[in-house]
Amino acid sequence: MSKLENSMEILQSVSDAIVGVAKQVSPSVVRVGAGRGSGSGLVWSSDGYIVTSNHVVERSDSVEVGLDGGRSLEAKLVGQDNDSDIALLKIEGASGLKPLQLGDSSNLQVGQFVLAVANPFGSNPAVTSGIVTSSRRSFGWRWGRGSLDNVVITDARLNPGYSGGPLVDAGGKVIGINAAYAYSRGIAIPINTVKTVVDKLAKEGRIKRGYLGVVLNEIEFPEELSKQTGQEGGLMVVSVSIESPAKKAGVAIGDVIVKLDQKPVEGLYDLQRLLNDEIIGKEVKLSVLRAEKSLELKITPGDAVSQ
Repeated sequence: MSKLENSMEILQSVSDAIVGVAKQVSPSVVRVGAGRGSGSGLVWSSDGYIVTSNHVVERSDSVEVGLDGGRSLEAKLVGQDNDSDIALLKIEGASGLKPLQLGDSSNLQVGQFVLAVANPFGSNPAVTSGIVTSSRRSFGWRWGRGSLDNVVITDARLNPGYSGGPLVDAGGKVIGINAAYAYSRGIAIPINTVKTVVDKLAKEGRIKRGYLGVVLNEIEFPEELSKQTGQEGGLMVVSVSIESPAKKAGVAIGDVIVKLDQKPVEGLYDLQRLLNDEIIGKEVKLSVLRAEKSLELKITPGDAVSQ
């Protein structure tokens, strides 16, 4: 066998493998119709739970799910979370639903092959491919409404309608939920995050998060300050809301938050992770730098939903 023939055989084998993964995944990817728009969703369980992107359904009074084979069913919105951009739906009366195997997003590697799968029209699923391009943890988007933290960034092109569909690895395991396409990059919510969010949405319909009442910017420390704090950066306070937990604790504009509840805070993702339901109503220590001097305050985070 010549080198050319060998190369062609390898390419054909790779092509066949990609086709196989696409065929395996596609029946579990559904259309999510909400108002005038539509996106995609993933069969989460055989009893009718569907996961999609929250921005696909958040402005709609009614949601419809289009299943493999052309059947459409009305869906109930079980719960939604704007911060993670995940929504959980439930459909009744569907049989033969096949949830996909979920992977582990904690050990994704830059350069890892991925497939993004969608079904925005409810008939012929669509697929694009790419690789994981960055280990970046946060990504500003949502039309100025904030940022997604701890995301998977790939070069898989996500066309309109891909939001809510799965991002899968070479074995067909779900490693993320596609959320957006910006700056020539596909943005997906890691499946480990999705698992946690979906569990809480199924039980309570929402995610409880702590509230401090501040607007923050991530900053990097100069070498001397980094040695002093043992951290590479922190969160600078640029605004403090009136009557907020931060205001009552004495937080001032210009303070740099470095620890919450004695745990390091170097970025927005660190803070979001710490502001869970367990910290609501609990008095904890907030460590800040004020004019480069360490200061410890006592703060009692509120419930973000009530604000």
